[in-house]
Amino acid sequence: FGLTAPVYTRLHLLRSPLVISEKVAAVVPQDPALLIGSTLTATCSVSSDLGLHASQLFWTLNGRRLPSATYSVVGPTALAVTLPRLSGSRQPSGDNLVCHSGGGHVLAGSCLYVGMPPEKPVNLTCWSRNTKDLTCKWVPGGQGETFIRTKYTLKYRLRWYGREKECEPRGTAEPYSCYIHRDLALFTPYEIWVEASNQLGSATSDVITLDILDVVTTDPPADVRVSRVGELDDQLTVRWSSPPALKDFLFQAKYQIRYRLEDSTDWKVVDDVGNETSCRLAGLRPDTVYFVQVRCNPVGIFGSRKTGIWSEWSNPTAASTPRSERLLSASCDPKSGELNAALRRELKQFFGWVREHAAGCGGVSIKLYDQWRVWLQKSHKTRNQESSPRTDKDTRTHSTSGNRRRRRGSRCERNTR
Repeated sequence: FGLTAPVYTRLHLLRSPLVISEKVAAVVPQDPALLIGSTLTATCSVSSDLGLHASQLFWTLNGRRLPSATYSVVGPTALAVTLPRLSGSRQPSGDNLVCHSGGGHVLAGSCLYVGMPPEKPVNLTCWSRNTKDLTCKWVPGGQGETFIRTKYTLKYRLRWYGREKECEPRGTAEPYSCYIHRDLALFTPYEIWVEASNQLGSATSDVITLDILDVVTTDPPADVRVSRVGELDDQLTVRWSSPPALKDFLFQAKYQIRYRLEDSTDWKVVDDVGNETSCRLAGLRPDTVYFVQVRCNPVGIFGSRKTGIWSEWSNPTAASTPRSERLLSASCDPKSGELNAALRRELKQFFGWVREHAAGCGGVSIKLYDQWRVWLQKSHKTRNQESSPRTDKDTRTHSTSGNRRRRRGSRCERNTR
């Protein structure tokens, strides 16, 4: 059901003088609230001064004429209509039931509010951006549709001694949400709940208790930069700045990175960045454009034991890996056997080079591997004995001392695959 705007306006313009002269015509009941599935009988009574008989009247609902089979004459100047098994109102402002004279003139009307009482709101969650405000969202209970205007009110108070307050809705806010932008206390828990009400009933959500410091989120990391790692064709370095809004707070940030290929929608996430503001992505494709994003989780603000809430992702930053020299020199794709042989030769050269330039395997790291890759790419031609990796015999000779050093246990950095 629903009356179009022009008809609705015309109805109210014509009903205004009827309010002044109540003896002209009247519809009862006036503006009833009814459950879906109810049956309604309404009566239109007109003044005898109009010279109209009940048989000359007719009814419309939302601008559509109702069949005469639903009418019953209850007096010389009174006509009733019965509406069985009512469906939910087509608009929150109600359906328009109107009584007309034989010529179509509007005599009187009534708004019907047909719907359901609200159910208990659920999934109430709140977060604070940089401890300055509080935003809460919830989901209407049940199927969510009541068919009539339903008011949702977010209420809150300090847990032990605060007076009850209501969140003032803002016109631009999302539905089923509210934003509190001032007069919030830190280090003190709040009790927060939602009340839903309409003409058919009311319901209240469960009460949640939270401290502002336990639900803090922040802005995405600023100044995200992605750059190449020298001539290495499979790596990129990502750097960013800490959220400036939290620079005066005692906390330890946790970061996540995600990246994808230019022509892909699948993101790969790097979870173990920790509190660093830079990270090296390895194992990438040569000569490929990547999009990178970073987000922040402010953990333990002022000693809070709760994990924070992840910020939004930063805007994507693009960078490309260098073109591989091996791809440039190859005239065709090598077979798998040739690839395995080349990999074995490369690993043998690398470990020989490590024993030449590092203190055993305990010093092996991705940084050292990068240094070797740069050295290798600059040394494609013949190498003399001093600058080349050692032989298998030398490797076996130094394996015992390398094992002794490995027991000291430097942490090896991991590639991001």
